[in-house]
Amino acid sequence: MASTNGLVPITRAFLSSYYDKYPFPPIVSDVSRLSDELHNMSNELCKGSPFLPEGERLLLQEAESQPPHKMDENMWKNREQIEEIIFLLESSHWPKSLQQQSTPEDIELAQVLKQLKEKFEVALKLVESFQTKNSSNVFNTVMTYMPQDFRGTLIRQQRERSERNKQAEVDVLVNSGGNIRDRYALLWKQQMERRRQLSQLGSATGVYKTLVKYLVGVPQVLLDFIRQINDDHGPMEEQRQRYGPPLYALTKMVLNIHLFLSLSWWRFEDIKLQKHQMSILEEAVQVYVSELDRFLKFIGEVFANSPFFVTAEEAGAIEGIKTDGYSETTVTAGKTHEVSLMVESVNSYIAWDFSIMQGKISTDIGFCVEHTDSAGQKTLILPYRRYESDQGNFCTVMAGNYRLIWDNSYSTFFKKALRYKVDCIPPVVEPIPAAEAEKNM
Repeated sequence: MASTNGLVPITRAFLSSYYDKYPFPPIVSDVSRLSDELHNMSNELCKGSPFLPEGERLLLQEAESQPPHKMDENMWKNREQIEEIIFLLESSHWPKSLQQQSTPEDIELAQVLKQLKEKFEVALKLVESFQTKNSSNVFNTVMTYMPQDFRGTLIRQQRERSERNKQAEVDVLVNSGGNIRDRYALLWKQQMERRRQLSQLGSATGVYKTLVKYLVGVPQVLLDFIRQINDDHGPMEEQRQRYGPPLYALTKMVLNIHLFLSLSWWRFEDIKLQKHQMSILEEAVQVYVSELDRFLKFIGEVFANSPFFVTAEEAGAIEGIKTDGYSETTVTAGKTHEVSLMVESVNSYIAWDFSIMQGKISTDIGFCVEHTDSAGQKTLILPYRRYESDQGNFCTVMAGNYRLIWDNSYSTFFKKALRYKVDCIPPVVEPIPAAEAEKNM
């Protein structure tokens, strides 16, 4: 289990500073221009026909509305629209007269449509790959900080079981005749369920109540992180404000591509596609796929490098951390730090808990325990080993002086910020019953 000692969850202020290092080059102006041109062409197709089919009417409303606020919802929306467009570009879903390809113009149009379909198939794979990698990265990072015992195994099993159930739910919908819009409505509902489960893990409720709250060992900093990460005004809001606008523009664009293509098929027998319209559509598809690819590569790198935890100093929260009886000291390079305990009774317990407060470089420190008797004879109790953190205890079998030694003598340059707590608990002496005490008097 990776150590979270000395760390706190990322804050919105910290993410703002982090994102300053990753400015996104603006989306090309062609995105808004082509979106507007497609929307104007769609409006022309609607003229003279007061009653739109239900699907096109809903699509028009969506294209004229603001895109979703959440970035992952926009990802799902882009993926949904791409699938809808691929569906329309399947030759079996073309207008009947176009399927016959009875004119040179229809043959030329068919070739263009096949090329557009191939580009959208590439775009679909890009979005699917991004979502899979991002989801795995978040879950695996969380699991890195979970106890590496049966609890971690149970949480993984719970996730796998949940994902199987979700896929079965999708299969039932598809097999019962659900369309692409229905399927993505369900997929987004399931995504929100994943968020709810993550929040349950963070607050130790629901299926995780016993697993996390009753059984000790899950770092509180991890629970705090996964509880707050998706809050409306939490750290991810900074991400939405910083990188949301270019994604919103792409969502708007793909909706307008879908709307124009859908209306074109609906009115195809009355209004044939003109060459200048196809030219705009081709350009729009090229720009959309190119800009989507650029955005996903950029944001994927930002997400992969974004920390989940930072030092309290970096987050500006060092004063808020309670010491809880712990001491802090700096062990300079080439030096050691010792704590001596004089133990008068055998069967006493010596216990320790320590960690190196991590900065940007992962560090460790040597640690061992020695005993010195009244004659000056030394005995190694705990062999020397290097740790990032450790908890332990032992029962003494000899009275005398016990030295707990933290060793940084092997380091030439790096000092170590040590946070530690040491206790010596004397043996519990059972009280002598009153009758027994009187007998011994």
